[in-house]
Amino acid sequence: MEEQIDERIISAEELDSDAFEQSLRPLSLDEYVGQEEIKENLRIFIEAAKMREESLDHVLLYGPPGLGKTTLAHIIANELGSNIKTASGPSLEKSGDLAAVLSNLEPGDVLFIDEIHRMPKFVEEILYPAMEDFELDIIIGSDGKSKSIKIDLPPFTLVGATTRAGDLSSPLRDRFGIVSKLNYYKDTELQQIVKRTGRVLDMAITDDAALEIARRCRKTPRVANRLFKRVRDFALVKGTGTIDYEITLDSLKRLKVDEYGLDEIDIDYLEALINKFNGGPVGVETISTAIGEEVSTIEDVVEPFLLQEGFIKRTPRGRVATEKAYDHLKITRQGSLF
Repeated sequence: MEEQIDERIISAEELDSDAFEQSLRPLSLDEYVGQEEIKENLRIFIEAAKMREESLDHVLLYGPPGLGKTTLAHIIANELGSNIKTASGPSLEKSGDLAAVLSNLEPGDVLFIDEIHRMPKFVEEILYPAMEDFELDIIIGSDGKSKSIKIDLPPFTLVGATTRAGDLSSPLRDRFGIVSKLNYYKDTELQQIVKRTGRVLDMAITDDAALEIARRCRKTPRVANRLFKRVRDFALVKGTGTIDYEITLDSLKRLKVDEYGLDEIDIDYLEALINKFNGGPVGVETISTAIGEEVSTIEDVVEPFLLQEGFIKRTPRGRVATEKAYDHLKITRQGSLF
């Protein structure tokens, strides 16, 4: 089941096939579309740090997957004129893993740790003195002969990214001077992103086609770029070589991505909730069994967008389908007069 979900075209999680996205990343704040308030604040903080000739305060970026946290981390390094070193929370399994990364930093470097909430607690604790005092405290030796030594680190900026800010410990969260939440994008912003992708990949796309992709990408740039890539294939083989409105509609219909950005798994979920359980309330475990998907997949991948768009509600007794879900599936609610 997990393998099937991993290949969902509208999943905001990063897939192996998204490697092409790196070539699309903007390199400066001016090129980056959306997140205007975050951009303006970062512009000021970066400029002030450069004027003081100090490292930028540590930055925490949080929000749903696919909104540009990794891209912003690279832009911060570019705007500072610094090198960026990258790591991920799950890969830092031992204290030595993090110590090795920290000890290789140069003055002014940016250290980007993705999924920072998934670092083990004992590894995380090494970060505290590193972030506060630019010191690395390590213990060497064993069997009663261990001793603690301090290693001075060059000034650096830690940029942490997480989709689950609530899972971060308070001591770690409090050590970030700049905390920014990335929000979902507007259709007009996503249209700009799709058109920019067209220019970068040298593929013409009409305004109405770009807007249609923007409307169906679940308010997420990563999904927008993935849809663009698939629609481009249809335009090259079935169309005229330009992505126009008609080929976009036909492509998205073939890809089974509807006007709200829902796919087959979303529809299966809503149909089961309404037809099998009379619209709820029903527990997520029961829905999981009914549609043959893992509970974790439903909670982490399927439900967040359905909740955000108002297709379902979570109640103490379970999930409930809303009027919007009935309308979208064109199902008359039982007991309705109409």
